[in-house]
Amino acid sequence: MAYQPPSRTRFYRDKRNGKIMGICAGLADYTGFDVTLVRITMIAAVFLSSGSILPVYFIAGWVAPDRPRELEGTDTETREFWQSVRRSPTRTARDIRLRLKDIDRRLGDVESYVTTENRSLAREIEQLR
Repeated sequence: MAYQPPSRTRFYRDKRNGKIMGICAGLADYTGFDVTLVRITMIAAVFLSSGSILPVYFIAGWVAPDRPRELEGTDTETREFWQSVRRSPTRTARDIRLRLKDIDRRLGDVESYVTTENRSLAREIEQLR
């Protein structure tokens, strides 16, 4: 069976940063919200639902896989990128496409500068010889 790398767009329990089962820490990592805010929201949901949300919490803790170690060393920029992919894949693809168009345009400018007849550039090259 071939090795399949962990998905960066999937929800994982974060037991290393979690308190009870790592569900709130996993939700915070998945959505990009502060973990304290997610925990406070969970406590409020427990009180507002008279505890009926607790079975959902424990089922999620039982069903959700642990966060793979390969995803531990990600920097802030990478983590924010994948959170934006999870929020809106279409917008993220559009942003990447725009960045690549800009890079292509700038590369074309450099190419045209180098390939067109440029007397000062030719003079500098001759001086280097």
